[in-house]
Amino acid sequence: MKVHFLGIGGIGVSALAQYYLAKGHKVSGEDLSSSEITDFLQKLGIEIKIGKSTIEELQSINYKLPDLVIHTPAIKGNNLQLDFFKKAGVKCQTYPGALGELTKNYTTIAVSGSHGKSTTTSMLALAMIKAGLDPTVIVGTKLKEFGNTNFCMGKSQYLVIEACEYDSSFLNYKPQTIAITNIDKEHLDYFKTYANVKKAFKDFVMQLPRGGVLVANKDDKETDKISKSKFLISNQISISKYSLKQKEAKKIKKILQVPGTHNISNALAVLAIARSLKIEDKITYQALAEFHGTWRRFEEKAGTLLGFQISNFKFQIISDYGHHPNEVKATMQAVREKYKKQKIWLVFQPHQYQRTFYLQKDFIKIFRNAKIDNIIITDIYDVAGRENAEIINKINSEKLVKKIGRKSVIYLPQQDCENYIKNNIKSSQVLLIMGAGDIYKLFDKF
Repeated sequence: MKVHFLGIGGIGVSALAQYYLAKGHKVSGEDLSSSEITDFLQKLGIEIKIGKSTIEELQSINYKLPDLVIHTPAIKGNNLQLDFFKKAGVKCQTYPGALGELTKNYTTIAVSGSHGKSTTTSMLALAMIKAGLDPTVIVGTKLKEFGNTNFCMGKSQYLVIEACEYDSSFLNYKPQTIAITNIDKEHLDYFKTYANVKKAFKDFVMQLPRGGVLVANKDDKETDKISKSKFLISNQISISKYSLKQKEAKKIKKILQVPGTHNISNALAVLAIARSLKIEDKITYQALAEFHGTWRRFEEKAGTLLGFQISNFKFQIISDYGHHPNEVKATMQAVREKYKKQKIWLVFQPHQYQRTFYLQKDFIKIFRNAKIDNIIITDIYDVAGRENAEIINKINSEKLVKKIGRKSVIYLPQQDCENYIKNNIKSSQVLLIMGAGDIYKLFDKF
């Protein structure tokens, strides 16, 4: 079968492309721009076109129609490529729709939640692999253990997926086990209200089959509420709750290599899921102790000033994907906890105009109170297909910085950040680079 992917460079879509490739299908794809992910996929042998195909290219006699087209949910409304394939009679599915079909063929474990999904999914996958359960894994970040990619092909009946709530995508999935790390005011560009966010998670849990498993964070108010639903009791759902107050939290704190209370909570979720799978605690603890993080989740390295001949000049640099106020706050706290005495710099790239606008009060509060010495806020990352023209005119990073009103918080265009840091950072200091857009490229420059 020939499978073609539109938006193949997406973190989820790219994992699914690798799945079909591993299954022996012919895979191709296209994306608007090249990236680390598209470069990696091309090295695997996947034919990728960068840039939009023209109607002439699509109608070319040399173009063989695929049997299946899978596209990113970001494609909405009229789209030249998608319309062409539909008119040609090709089966077309969204990424969540296609992944949903796969979940029906496996014993699926879905890790959901507003924050912590990728880390928890990664930790769980490694624990299951260490236990010999050999799962297939689709996760929204890259792991060194997977060959620096976001996919692992297993041979067992288990499928472990990161289940995102945006666009109610996770309602496409049919898991036997659901884990909820937390529920927060996220993706309000789609959900509009926090009530709708909470309802989506409740609807997701209600898709559990009779005798399924729910692993819920007892410390999170809304998650705990869902775990008390009458539906769960009437359908004989096994409910396993975890909390930072349980005795295992102290042991996990001692062995965990990734900092932050939020990661202890993520690890407790993994322990609860592992126990439901009858994995011995000692195996889970060993996997957690060996976990060193993932791509853009508190990713650390020793920084260098390329082109600057300065002897004995060393500083620590951290890249993190956090972009919601609570994620940013948790990461800043983790950095300060780990580097108690060092001076800390933060370069933050807000992600999406609508998120920044809806949550600006929360952003203002966390940056005013942050125990970070110098904060640079750069331009908002524009998310194609998910912005509102009216809101774009109401918010920008300069306005946000003025509202924060703290001397140590400044605005800089992204292209100016590298030289500013190079000219001002001192030896033994810490540089934290945060955001879900392309700000990670600044990390690579040091």
